[in-house]
Amino acid sequence: MKKNCWEFKKCGRQQGGKHVHDLGICPAATDERLNGAHAGKNAGRACWVLAGTMCGGRVQGTFAQKYHECEICDFYKTVKEEEGRSYQLSITLLNRMRIFET
Repeated sequence: MKKNCWEFKKCGRQQGGKHVHDLGICPAATDERLNGAHAGKNAGRACWVLAGTMCGGRVQGTFAQKYHECEICDFYKTVKEEEGRSYQLSITLLNRMRIFET
C-alpha cells in the first residue's frame, strides 16, 4: 500500500497526530484539491506542491521556495519511483489546483 507523507515521515501533523497541538495540522493532510493525486489521501502524496508542509524540522514556504529541497527528499523520490512513467510534473498538479486561474 502506498503511504501518505505523514505516514512515511511520521511527522505527527495529520488529524489526531501527536504533534498537532504544538505544530498544527499539516495542509497536506487536509487539502482536498489534490485528493487522489499519486493515489494519496488529500495532498498526502503531493506535499511538495503545498506551502506549510514540514521538512527538516521546520515548516516550509511556497512551492517556489521549497521545491529544490523537495526534489532531494526521500519521500518525493519514493513517490516518483512508485509512479514510474505515470508520474506527473508538479506543474500539472498545480494546474489541477487552479493556481494559475485568470
